[in-house]
Amino acid sequence: MASDVNTTPLHVLFSLLVLQFATGFIFDGDKYKRQVSFELNPGLNASSPLPPGVGLLHVRALGASDTLHFLLSSLGAPALMLVHTNSSSSSVKVDWRRFLSGNTSGSLQVVPESSVQYSSALVFTRVWEYEDSNDTADPQRLCGGDGGPSFANGSFCLQISAFGSGGRDPVWPGLLHSANSSQLRVWLDGVTPRSNFSRFFLELQTVGRSELQSRVDIVRSIDDEYTPSIFQVSQWVSSPPNVTSPVLGYTQWKPVAYRNATPSLELAAPCRHTGPLPLPRLPPSGLVGAYFGDGYQASGLNVTFGIAGDPLYNATKYLSWTVLVGVGSPPVDSFSPVVMVIMAVGLGTPMLLILLGGVYICVRKKRAEPLAYEPIN
Repeated sequence: MASDVNTTPLHVLFSLLVLQFATGFIFDGDKYKRQVSFELNPGLNASSPLPPGVGLLHVRALGASDTLHFLLSSLGAPALMLVHTNSSSSSVKVDWRRFLSGNTSGSLQVVPESSVQYSSALVFTRVWEYEDSNDTADPQRLCGGDGGPSFANGSFCLQISAFGSGGRDPVWPGLLHSANSSQLRVWLDGVTPRSNFSRFFLELQTVGRSELQSRVDIVRSIDDEYTPSIFQVSQWVSSPPNVTSPVLGYTQWKPVAYRNATPSLELAAPCRHTGPLPLPRLPPSGLVGAYFGDGYQASGLNVTFGIAGDPLYNATKYLSWTVLVGVGSPPVDSFSPVVMVIMAVGLGTPMLLILLGGVYICVRKKRAEPLAYEPIN
């Protein structure tokens, strides 16, 4: 999907649709597999034209006894919705006349409704531009906000990947995925900034049951083999208030963006995020309005691209960021074979030296000990 970027809620053109099946090596920790399929504008009569820039992509990930439905919509603010059912025959129904009109409530359903176990949505509500003339990467002076003109030229693009089994994206940041997740790659390309000192941050909102807790966990590691120089993962999770309850769904990312379509360490831009805050109303997304009703609540946070001292957007006029959305607990990275070998050598060599040194000292001491009885002259 690609579009001109507005600082008001984004409107995304359905000119790019990419479905990518599981790639990269398959790891042993996740052997659950799904059959993945997709359809564009499910149930739409071919003779009924859509308004420019509007589309609905349905990705169906079928398991042995359950189904994941991922729906990506460009009606209003672009959104990715996830619905998990305990049925292998659940389906999506869209009342297109109501869906495309202002009366959208209930116009999109996953049936049978009794099979729905969990549902949530990730919404890209706004891209903000701010002037960083002091090079602090602190978004105080906004160049664009609600009601401002569209960014000149350029595009805001989304690429979705769905997976039939576990693996790892071969492209940095190399997120670890499972059959219970999908991945979105987001990028700004060729946008003409309003200032010579422009940076950007992204406003995100999630929608879920009001009784669920929304929080961001930080998971740290000493292994950066798959994302060089990055030693942590941010996980925006949804779970019951009881701290012992399992996580029901998540949005996961590594705090790094890239300033080129071909990621490299030299063109990496560290990211920061705010804490999630509850919001008084649901986001302005046609998909959210069509499916979610009473009992759901939105929370939001901002993701800022770049830190003080980093090159500004003008340097390459490109930014890409990757996020994983899934059901259940987020995938957890284990130590890679390379790191395990390094740790074994790093820790094993000193231990071996200590052991050999101890044996050597004992042998020398034993040889130097006097006999128990001195000879009599």
